[in-house]
Amino acid sequence: MPLLVGEAGTVAREAQLRADPVMLVWWGTAVECASALQRLAREGALTAAGVRASEVRLRLLENHWVEVEPTAAVRRQAERLLRLHPLRAADALQLAAALVACHHEPTTLAFHTADTRLADAARREGFSVPA
Repeated sequence: MPLLVGEAGTVAREAQLRADPVMLVWWGTAVECASALQRLAREGALTAAGVRASEVRLRLLENHWVEVEPTAAVRRQAERLLRLHPLRAADALQLAAALVACHHEPTTLAFHTADTRLADAARREGFSVPA
């Protein structure tokens, strides 16, 4: 969300994106972002104009990122991750997609997340997780 809504990690995430503009994301990322934006709006933390501006940023990012499709391999990895780590299903799918995308060589990719639980699981799986 820091690339869509101004928050504590926005400046750092924007710098990371400038340094490495290739974004590899899970197929469901756009839906998860849309859900988070609507939740912020319902909670009063984001105005209707803020939602629209964030949706425009989301579409711009979406036009440039590479999506990992939902496959049986991703599903199997997500199920394995749920046995090993205290993750929610959506987080397990994100991490599984990253593992499949890097051909199970997590040292070849950085994993970016603001979620502490997901970051811990990604580190345990061998990814570097920048702050």
